[in-house]
Amino acid sequence: MEYRYKPTGVCSKEMIFDIENGIVKDLKVIGGCDGNIKGVASLIKGMPIEQVKEKLKGIKCGMKGTSCPDQISLALEKYQKAK
Repeated sequence: MEYRYKPTGVCSKEMIFDIENGIVKDLKVIGGCDGNIKGVASLIKGMPIEQVKEKLKGIKCGMKGTSCPDQISLALEKYQKAK
């Protein structure tokens, strides 16, 4: 299932998830730090949502109160609540 999320407080503009049976199958991020986002997306492929949230929640980017990885965890929380 495709799930789209608009992150806030970060450079990325949109996150597009492919989620199947509680597993992150793919993630594409529009905008942001290309190499870092590709690395994070590659690492979370095949992981259960709960594990991704546990690993990424609360990560900060510089002086910002959030980061793209933190926004990924928030997106997945929102996805779960909507289901």
